[in-house]
Amino acid sequence: MATIRARKLADGTVSYTAQIRIKRDGVQVYQESQTFARKQAAQAWARKRESELDEPGAIERANRKDVTVKEMIEQYLLEVEKARPLGKTKKATLEAIGKLNDTDINTQRLVDFALWRMSKAGGGVQPQTAGNDLAHLGAVLAIAKDAWGYQVDPLAMSGARRVLRKLGYNLKSRERDRRPTLDELGMVLTHYQAMQARRPSVTNMLKVVGFALFSTRRLDEITRIRWADVDEPGQRVLVRDMKNPGQKIGNDVWCYLRHLHRQKAHGTRSFVRYLRWCIPPGITEYVDENHCRFRIPEPEEG
Repeated sequence: MATIRARKLADGTVSYTAQIRIKRDGVQVYQESQTFARKQAAQAWARKRESELDEPGAIERANRKDVTVKEMIEQYLLEVEKARPLGKTKKATLEAIGKLNDTDINTQRLVDFALWRMSKAGGGVQPQTAGNDLAHLGAVLAIAKDAWGYQVDPLAMSGARRVLRKLGYNLKSRERDRRPTLDELGMVLTHYQAMQARRPSVTNMLKVVGFALFSTRRLDEITRIRWADVDEPGQRVLVRDMKNPGQKIGNDVWCYLRHLHRQKAHGTRSFVRYLRWCIPPGITEYVDENHCRFRIPEPEEG
């Protein structure tokens, strides 16, 4: 039963403090108080709060200390990485996300976080990047309550995405909707052919571009191909850590290259030899530089 205590203040007004004490087996297990300007308000709060504390598990939840989002993420990283390593981008994003308490996570807070990320103060990122940040955080929130008992609103993330869509932000990455034209390919290949003629020791980008076109693999995936990844009879290669929205690390996929070389795997093996020994670490910057040189549009990755 709550007690209401009146207290006269220095300005002559009276405040009313409602105090709740709960005992079990003669031991006090919970205490809470709240002060109001009106006695009726104090009585109403006490009745409502006592009713809430009568629910199973309510006292235990009320006694627990809040944890920060940072602590939740640290717990997630610790547990998940026991099973499989996280990608660098996902891990870096999670480590950078705020210090809210778990009980403070709601739709408004998540919307504010996304808007902050898109502002100059938060890095001025594109809506798609902010959407990726929310997706990474959503992976933590999805298991936080069931796995560790954190008090997380399960509808907060979906609500935040709905609000951001209503505000006009497209959080989905743009899909590639075009292929390079023959003229664009001609400009690029002519440029690389001229470079090869002038400097035979330079990276043979004609082979790299050709392999990329017919294999449809990303540049970083191509440069990770190993000798052991070539299956000559099956005319296929194993692409390690193929990019995947959910989990890239360990996502090794066989890719068939029957259409790439008429000489079966001979061309594939010789190209893999070239990949392993002749492609420099800075090749990505080199390709980007030539995209800019020829003003070839590069849509945001999907």
